[in-house]
Amino acid sequence: MDVVSVAETAVFFVFAAITLGGALGLIFAQRVAHSMLSLIFCFMAVSGIFILLGAEFLAAIQILVYLASVGLVVLFGIMLTRRQILEEDFE
Repeated sequence: MDVVSVAETAVFFVFAAITLGGALGLIFAQRVAHSMLSLIFCFMAVSGIFILLGAEFLAAIQILVYLASVGLVVLFGIMLTRRQILEEDFE
């Protein structure tokens, strides 16, 4: 095995770990904004895996469609939603 294939495999495992960590963070986060940030990390890692596979167009579509469109819509929905601030939120 040459150095390039070992480095590519290591980068793949880093992206896979970020994807799994983002997915678990999405599920187990207590607040919606934190789960959205985990979803953004997950989407970015998936686009990195697409780049490793040589599918740059899919990576660009992943970033443009999912991160920009879906992510921003959900974040604006979170920011524009009014909620009552309770004293237990500050604990």
